[in-house]
Amino acid sequence: MRRRPISFLVAAFLALAGQAAAADQDSLGDRLNTLWDRLGGDKLPADIATANGRIEAEQVLVATKLAGRVIEVLVDEGQTVEAGAVVARMEVSDLQAQLAGAQAQVRRAENMIAEAQAAITQRDSERTLAQQEFQRAASLFARGYGTQQQVDMRRSQLNVAQAARSAAVAGLDAAQATADAARADVARIHSLLDDAVLTAPRRGRVEYKLVQAGEVAAAGAPIVTLLDLSDVYMTIFVPARVAGRIAMGDEARIILDPAPEYVVPATVSFVAAEAQFTPKSVETADEREKLMFRVKLRIAPALLKQFEARVKAGVRGVAYVRTSATTAWPDELAVKLPQ
Repeated sequence: MRRRPISFLVAAFLALAGQAAAADQDSLGDRLNTLWDRLGGDKLPADIATANGRIEAEQVLVATKLAGRVIEVLVDEGQTVEAGAVVARMEVSDLQAQLAGAQAQVRRAENMIAEAQAAITQRDSERTLAQQEFQRAASLFARGYGTQQQVDMRRSQLNVAQAARSAAVAGLDAAQATADAARADVARIHSLLDDAVLTAPRRGRVEYKLVQAGEVAAAGAPIVTLLDLSDVYMTIFVPARVAGRIAMGDEARIILDPAPEYVVPATVSFVAAEAQFTPKSVETADEREKLMFRVKLRIAPALLKQFEARVKAGVRGVAYVRTSATTAWPDELAVKLPQ
């Protein structure tokens, strides 16, 4: 008598579990068609594929090239910044000290160049005098008024003067090389000082402020994360039978869950070359067992610029992709944007 109620409960539980499993195996198309019916439309045309996904934006990391202390962060989360705007500044006191030393080396090298040039002028004069004295001694010896010893002595003096001039020229080359190295060091430090001022590489909205003023950041550490508001798209996953018919530039429509009254136009900008498993967050367990193709639907930058304040990454919705240019869009999928 005690076992029969238990058996009845087990049987009821198994029946309910079977119904839940059957419900979980409903295809994505059935669920989307149900949504379509709720929107008041008839069954979708065969050349319009549907899938759900979410809005994404290209993420840009503004990172520091150098390790050091962050002096100030000039933006806040949610703020829109223009390309080239200063985002943060790093401490540069040590770089400024290095710059002063490098500039001093440049001045020292320039003085060495001036000294070497003066030495060359002096050696030229000494060589000219030694050349004249050697010619005079050789002339006197030829006429019998001088000795061979005098000629040899003047020749030796001329050789010494020529060697001294060659050494002076080499000294000038060395001084110029030292100056070039010092100037290169100055340019390198100036480049590091420029890198210490972090700027936005493109226009975007600040998503995350990862470092606060006063914190020490490692080389390559991100300081701020930007969302590129000119590169917004929805990622969807479609089966092979649909992916094979999608071409780059095909028209699409997006209806977002928070605003089902609006229909946003988009175009196909990417179709994966290889199939993959569908992410768990997008499809049902039954659909995840099938290989799907990733597709990106890009929203036009001009449209994004017009409704920039409304653009939000992570918003989910339903996408409709037209796989045939001859198929007309249903009236319910005509473009409708906020006024």
